Amino acid sequence: MRLTVLGAVVAATAVALLGPGGAEGVKWSKCQVAAQLLRNGFQRKDLPTWVCIAMGESSGNTRAINRHNTDGSVDYGLFQINNRYWCSEKGRGKGCNISCKSLLDDNIADDSKCARHIAAKQGLDAWVAYKQKCKGKNLSQYNVKPC
Repeated sequence: MRLTVLGAVVAATAVALLGPGGAEGVKWSKCQVAAQLLRNGFQRKDLPTWVCIAMGESSGNTRAINRHNTDGSVDYGLFQINNRYWCSEKGRGKGCNISCKSLLDDNIADDSKCARHIAAKQGLDAWVAYKQKCKGKNLSQYNVKPC
């Protein structure tokens, strides 16, 4: 009986951590997001804004998927990059010349490159989280030291 209860707890915990397709979701803290962004070409002065965007879009989850867009499109990864314009479901392609699946791992080099490309093309307003949670707001809670 004890093993059954323990097994149920382990199974429930595993289900809670499982993301889409059974992939374990990795959820980074603000300081971990900041560290990853620095490693992937973001400037220190821009970290509060980008940490705000990443936390607002995916809560720091590198394997987040949003299938609830009204236009039927899907958002992927830390920055919730959309498959309508930026990534392709069928191999590399679209605006960032990237596979959507490649946005669902813990290596955010390609996610970062694509996010900077989107920002250069459309500005930060391309992210709903930026407009709702970051733009014109006090970002002191996102001004964290990388850990």
